[in-house]
Amino acid sequence: MPSTVESLLLGCCLAMQLTACSTQGSEQARPDLSTLPAAPPVALRRLAPQFNPQWAMDKLWEDGLAEVAVYDAERVIYDRVRRFEYVQLTVKEEFNQQYQVKTDDYQRTDLFPVMKVNQFCRIPTEQYPYHFLTSLFFRRESPTSLAKLTTSSQEWCGNTFKAFLDDGLQYVETYNSYWDGQGAGQRKLRRDILFEDALPYTLRSLRFGDNLTFKASICELQQTSKAAAPTIYEAEISVSPASAADTQEAAWQVRVRLAEGKESTYWFARKYPNVLLRQATWDGRNLRLHKLSRYAYWNRAAPDTAQAQL
Repeated sequence: MPSTVESLLLGCCLAMQLTACSTQGSEQARPDLSTLPAAPPVALRRLAPQFNPQWAMDKLWEDGLAEVAVYDAERVIYDRVRRFEYVQLTVKEEFNQQYQVKTDDYQRTDLFPVMKVNQFCRIPTEQYPYHFLTSLFFRRESPTSLAKLTTSSQEWCGNTFKAFLDDGLQYVETYNSYWDGQGAGQRKLRRDILFEDALPYTLRSLRFGDNLTFKASICELQQTSKAAAPTIYEAEISVSPASAADTQEAAWQVRVRLAEGKESTYWFARKYPNVLLRQATWDGRNLRLHKLSRYAYWNRAAPDTAQAQL
């Protein structure tokens, strides 16, 4: 006669077999874990000492308003430097797990807080204008944990859309591009990475200090019209006090060396909330803060922001 422990084990095994049989043919099939890339138990764990997980928990973000930063910007298109206005807004939202979007129902049981960062610009050229909109959503308690990224581009040749979702095991990218050899598809990326698009937000939460240096895996810029498999750089990040001549207020300078010949520099205000004051990237995406304000952009347009009229 089996012991009590053996009976319990037998019962558990039988229950698992019955559960497995009952899920065959169901709408939500189990993922094939053997095909998934390896990921650490907690993504980005090794970067934790360099960042402040409480950065976005400040009561500042509870006022129901958005931080709207307007930049004088430059970007190289058709081998020429284009000048335009670039807007980055940051605001707290409540997401639901089911749809991975801002919720309309605050009685749901699957809600979690995120910080939304939207980056928008319209870039004029002699041929036609380029439009870019990138939306990034971070778990509020972890400025390095990107839950979702969507980015789109529109110009006369066509439009491209890319979405990256963290499913707990990896990032799943879905894309649709007008470029030959790309078209529509899906791919999986490792989860222990930062995104170049996210650095203007993520680096704000650094534990700033002179001579701080560390390494991080960074996925290349996604705010483009292309949808090729992204390059992931093994980057070096270093922090130092900024020169007084570089910015209009006291700042930290953060250098990000993605690879040989690909070094970008970001300047963040020393005082909280450490807004991005200036950016100079290796590929010519330059920003300089023009105006910073807090308001409910969904209720009214900023009267002195040209982009709000587009």
